Amino acid sequence: MGGYVILPRILDKGRAAIAGKIGEYNFGCPTDQRFLAFAGIELEALREQLDTGKGDGEILAWIQKNAKNKPTDSDIMAWSTLQERRAPDNIEGREFFQEEHKRIAPEREDISTWFDLLDLDDYVTFGGQA
Repeated sequence: MGGYVILPRILDKGRAAIAGKIGEYNFGCPTDQRFLAFAGIELEALREQLDTGKGDGEILAWIQKNAKNKPTDSDIMAWSTLQERRAPDNIEGREFFQEEHKRIAPEREDISTWFDLLDLDDYVTFGGQA
């Protein structure tokens, strides 16, 4: 969606939060905050747009029009690639990552990035087998 790899996940969580069905997920988590800072959008402003019932394309158009930052397509691609490959980079993050990995799928050896862990958690949460 417009090159932002995490945008659909954020929009889905925002809509779930508005509907009161977010469960264990956290709209505004550190990964969401990275996107919001990169784009130059406030969480509450995004929530307000989601609350109007706009679709993903309409939200993307709103972001492109209203974001404080105006990254180029190549900036977005580079940032998105970095996010896809981002792994825990501090002790607390590594400890949390390892605890979650052990909880969700201790036998999986292919989980090394935050997106790997998030995707696996989503899959298992909704009935998939790790």
